[in-house]
Amino acid sequence: MAALVVALHHFDVLKLLPDRLAAFVWWHADLGLYGVMLFFLVSGYIIPASLERRGNVRAFWIGRFFRLWPPVIIGIAVALAIIPKGDGSVALFATGHNYVAVAANATMLQDFMGVWNGLGVMWTLSYEMAFYYMVTALFAVGQHRRSGPIAVGFAAVAVLFGTSIASHTMTVDAASTRHLVWGAVLIVLFAFACVLSGRANLTRVGAITLGLLAFVLMYNNSRAPMFETLMIFATMFAGTVVYRAEKGQIDRLQAVLCCGFVLAAGVAVAWFYNRNGMENNTWTAGPRAWAGSFVGAWITFGIGFALRKRRFPKPLTWLGGISFSLYLLHVPVLHTLHYALDVPKVPPTTSGKVIWTAEYLAVIMIASWLMYKLVELPVQKLGRKVGKWADRRWPGGELPALAFAVPAGPVTAAPSVPGPASAAPERTVEPVPVEVGAGGPGSRDR
Repeated sequence: MAALVVALHHFDVLKLLPDRLAAFVWWHADLGLYGVMLFFLVSGYIIPASLERRGNVRAFWIGRFFRLWPPVIIGIAVALAIIPKGDGSVALFATGHNYVAVAANATMLQDFMGVWNGLGVMWTLSYEMAFYYMVTALFAVGQHRRSGPIAVGFAAVAVLFGTSIASHTMTVDAASTRHLVWGAVLIVLFAFACVLSGRANLTRVGAITLGLLAFVLMYNNSRAPMFETLMIFATMFAGTVVYRAEKGQIDRLQAVLCCGFVLAAGVAVAWFYNRNGMENNTWTAGPRAWAGSFVGAWITFGIGFALRKRRFPKPLTWLGGISFSLYLLHVPVLHTLHYALDVPKVPPTTSGKVIWTAEYLAVIMIASWLMYKLVELPVQKLGRKVGKWADRRWPGGELPALAFAVPAGPVTAAPSVPGPASAAPERTVEPVPVEVGAGGPGSRDR
């Protein structure tokens, strides 16, 4: 659902609605922010279960690699093949610093390093990757069930300090950006060499290194306003709190208080900070739109959580399956259709609006299904085989509990979920080369 909302957001669906209805939605909610927060809530709920069900950090990261990197690479290749000449949907080779751009995007931390996102929608993958790093580090040191205090901490700092914490301070020009990117690449390579070794002590070293890297980049070089960055991480860890309460790993009252605080903090930061021009940096209409989107994401997540034991209609489960491909492809497909069909951005007639919307949805659904069947499923199957082979070849990927770790509770298998970036709106880019550093790669579109 979230991926489809994002696709309609980038389709400018509000411009196809009656003016009064479109204006009401615009001032009270932002579809892009709604999709982002819903996506991160679901991710926070799912990812810890994926890591903890076997306690095997190496297997988790092999699975993540085959789930994320091949579809992204194919998605970029498809976009480059179909977009019109001069279109800015793919910025990977548009900066004049191709090696730096490719290296940064290969880590999927590019949005914290002042580098253009290869695809506009990839900015959200940087937040996702940083969350993976932090969760891995917490698991490695036995503190992974401290989700509640961590979520509250992120939210509290967002409320108390908001925009007073400077962001984007590490990449002030092209030289500093290059140094940061290559330094981060070396750190990531070292950390993953440790994580994939299968040796407990080295795995912990690698996991802690990843967690520290993520925190340093997030805290010092986020391109988004700091209150928004902190609330994204608070939201993800709040999703983890819901999972732990459901499995009996933490007290339910603690979970309710934690999630209530994060929800209230999201509304508070919107009213405190998302005004007086700051809304231009969050690409929302103002505090009411930010707060409405945030609350709406929580309500939707709550409804889905309440219905989690019911069987969902097959169209919804199918949509969940293709969501990652839909996320990657919908913008290049939209730009290509606009060019190929020569459709005005807002068709003048009602029938024209309906036909154009139907054409867009049909094409992105078919393209996403093909990529899901031909790319995602085969590489995920390959990833499982590689993981099993690695366990046989180098046994010992599980981490023994540390003496100071939080006492273990019941851990169950993770439920089936949509792709890892099902609700990630894009950051638009201009179709002209720019500096990699010197103030960052430009605006962000929800």
